Order: sequence, then C-alpha cells, then structure tokens
Amino acid sequence: MKAFVMAAGAGTRLRPLTFAIPKPMVPVINKPVLEHTLENLKRHGFNQVALNLHHYPKMIENYFGDGGRLGMSIRYSFEKELLGTAGGVKKMESFFDSTFVVMSGDGLTDIDLTKAVKYHQSKKSIATMVLKAIDAKFEYGVTLTDKNGRINKFIEKPKWSDVFANTVNTGIYIFEPEIFKYIPKNKFYDFGMQLWPDLLKKNKRIFGYLMREYWTDVGNLVEYRKGVRDALDGLSNFNITGEQIRPGIWIGEGTKIEKGAKLNAPCVIGKHCFIGRKAVVDSYTTIGNRSKIEPGAIVKNSILWEGVRVKKNVRLDNCIIGYNAKVSEDISVFEGTVLNVE
Repeated sequence: MKAFVMAAGAGTRLRPLTFAIPKPMVPVINKPVLEHTLENLKRHGFNQVALNLHHYPKMIENYFGDGGRLGMSIRYSFEKELLGTAGGVKKMESFFDSTFVVMSGDGLTDIDLTKAVKYHQSKKSIATMVLKAIDAKFEYGVTLTDKNGRINKFIEKPKWSDVFANTVNTGIYIFEPEIFKYIPKNKFYDFGMQLWPDLLKKNKRIFGYLMREYWTDVGNLVEYRKGVRDALDGLSNFNITGEQIRPGIWIGEGTKIEKGAKLNAPCVIGKHCFIGRKAVVDSYTTIGNRSKIEPGAIVKNSILWEGVRVKKNVRLDNCIIGYNAKVSEDISVFEGTVLNVE
C-alpha cells in the first residue's frame, strides 16, 4: 500500500526550534516526529511512501534516505514554491493507483490504519477524513457527520460561534485515486479550506472515521511538550529506543551513568550520553544522543535534543534545549525554550 506524508511545512508555530530544522524532524523521545509516523505506516503494511519537501529538504532526505533502514521505499517531491496540502499530493498523482493514505508530518499518532482503511472501503467512500474527539478544539477544523458517518458539515479553524461538535480534523485522510479529478494541477490548493468544502458542495461520498487511538498535533510548543509527556506516560504506542533498566527508565547503548547519579521515572536517555555523579535526571525528561550532563546538574521535566552539554550545578526545569547547545555552569533556567546557550 502507498501513503503520502506532508513534510513541507516551515513550522512557524514551533519557532525558534524550527529556525534551523524542518518541523517533521523535531524529536519526540529521541526520534523525529516523522520517524514515528513512518514506523506506524510500516506496521500497517504501507511500504511505499512519498514525502513532499520544502523547508531544509536535505536534512529529511539525508536522514531517511531511500527508506531501506525502515524496510520501506521512500520517494521525495521537492516544492520550490509551496503547493498547499492538496496541491502537493496532486503533484505526485502518478504515484497512486489504488486506495492511499495522506498523513501530516507534524501529527503524532499510533492510529490503527488497517481499521481506518477497512472503514473507508466499506463505505465506498472516495474520501474519508479521520476524526478525533478532543476537548480543546478551536485550532483545528471541526467536522460533523450523520449517524452513518457521512460528512455533512465542516468548518476549518472555527470561532466560538461556530462550535457544534468536538470531532476535529486530524489531517489524516484516506482517498481513492478519483480524488485527483477535484484538485487543480500546478496550483496552490488546500484540503481543509478548499477540497473538502468542494466535495461536500458536490454531494460526493465523503465520510468521517472516528479514531480511538492516540493523536496530537505537535505543531506548537504546548502540543509538542504534551506529545513528549504523553509518550513517556505510555499513552501512545511508540517504539522507545534503548534498554528499560527500570519501569519507565530507558537508557541507550554506550551511555555512562556515574555512581551517585539519580534517575527518576519516566525518562529517556539516548545513546552515548554521560550522566555525572550526583546529577539528577528527573521525571518527564528526555535527553538526546551524545549529550553530557555534568556532576551536580539537575534536569527536570525538560526536552534535550542531541549533543547538548549541561555543565556542573546547572538546574533546568521545563525547558527545551536545542541541538548541540551548551548551558553554562551554576545557572538555573525555568519555563524556557533555549537554543545554543553558551
């Protein structure tokens, strides 16, 4: 089976984290969000995947290559000028010859795609939108279906006055190749703002599938922190790399933990890291590969990317520290997003 993953976004709502990396490469429990998506696709038999690229495209292409490491085949579609969510898929029209799935590069989910595709096919739908019931709904498109699951109303980015349901658009879609008849070629075209309303207006067979599994959009800092925390709490079925030395504590290969260091669950420490004596890696912390936490440092409820160095006696609480950053000695940083601190 084939899938398309939208990976061209600039990630403006995640700045400053995405000034130097593409949004799909933001790490969650030491893997890019996009890698979790691809692993889930592979789990459900999607062996051929297309990705559209725009923002730092080589970083994604160099990391995933041809997909062989994940046991799949990946091809890339570079967009010099963004074509929109639907326009990007239209550019790859010749790649798709049967039912296919479209997913978002910043969506963090362990959705059962096998069940979702079966639902789509059972309804003889040309387009099925995967929905999720959530409490905070105003940043997402809200969708209303009838008792048979057929979509009869949809509003992208609603206001308070528009609220009529708590089922939102997850950005996961299942399509038949017929869908390409309704997407213009070589033109910016959006799924939520244009394609879905047009299909509804034309009275096409479009349905909503209500997923029960985990989903969040890590497109902003609040949801990014939530996604990491939920993964540490085991609310999602993601593969955590490393050995679980105690319940809720994972350590990567080649990592050295000095005597007297303290680790509190849940936490994940990557490969080839160093945790000094009397250092504390407290709960809800993830530490990226090749990072160094010097003696006496305390890291709590924080996300450290690869290559971070936290010097002795530093205290970090609820921080996000970017790639290869250095945090100086004897300082405390709270409630902050920190990049390249010297």
